[in-house]
Amino acid sequence: MSTPLQLISTDFDGTLHSDFTEPRVPIALQEKLAQLQAEGATWLINTGRELADLCDGLAQADLSVHPDYVVAVEREIFRCAGDEFIPLTDWNEQCAATQNAIFEKNRARLPELFEWVNEHFDAQVYEDQWSPFCLIARNNADADVIQQRVNDHFADEPQLACVRNDIYARLSHTDYTKGTAMAEVARRLNIPREEIFAAGDHWNDLPMLQSDLAQWLVAPANAITEVMEHVRSQDGFVAEGESGEGLLEGIEWALATEAI
Repeated sequence: MSTPLQLISTDFDGTLHSDFTEPRVPIALQEKLAQLQAEGATWLINTGRELADLCDGLAQADLSVHPDYVVAVEREIFRCAGDEFIPLTDWNEQCAATQNAIFEKNRARLPELFEWVNEHFDAQVYEDQWSPFCLIARNNADADVIQQRVNDHFADEPQLACVRNDIYARLSHTDYTKGTAMAEVARRLNIPREEIFAAGDHWNDLPMLQSDLAQWLVAPANAITEVMEHVRSQDGFVAEGESGEGLLEGIEWALATEAI
């Protein structure tokens, strides 16, 4: 029997996985994902984590089920083959080239931003291999103010965005998001939006929680208010359960909706 959910795109932290529960991913959810994969679904973990950090999280969760694809740092795509993560080289290289071009174009504007953050906040600002401006704020209130300053600073550069998850943020090109990465996986697998399910809980999930990209949109109960309101506005589902319990509710909702 084939499932109507042909592509299942799930955020990792706070949606699939929780550091505050045991097990970190509910057994019933693991079993449901395995069942759907057996019925033909492709499971994509779509995360802001770096690949190595995601691998650590997966190992700690000790899952009985494994994804078919992962998206790391909200944009790099890997196909899973056993314990290997095989990069989609053409996408990842084009992504890196596009990112690097806009970063180099705006590099001279960054010292002013670093200086302002360091002068006004107790926050970590640094460069890594994925972005020339990364932020770890002390709290969400500080992150809100810093994010607004970053947005204002680059208001004349509409393809440069401050991608945020809780107190963490980085600069990124708007062409490469969780949404565009999910759409690329769907394109390669020839899966239409009517067969796509997406679930997330934070700001960086919003690009994939779009009704023009996925038929079923889900937020767990621990999602931030902006994500809950957005999902409801797109006729999606906000669960009563948190993290993996909420994701399982959302999958059951989607299957029940399709069966009507």
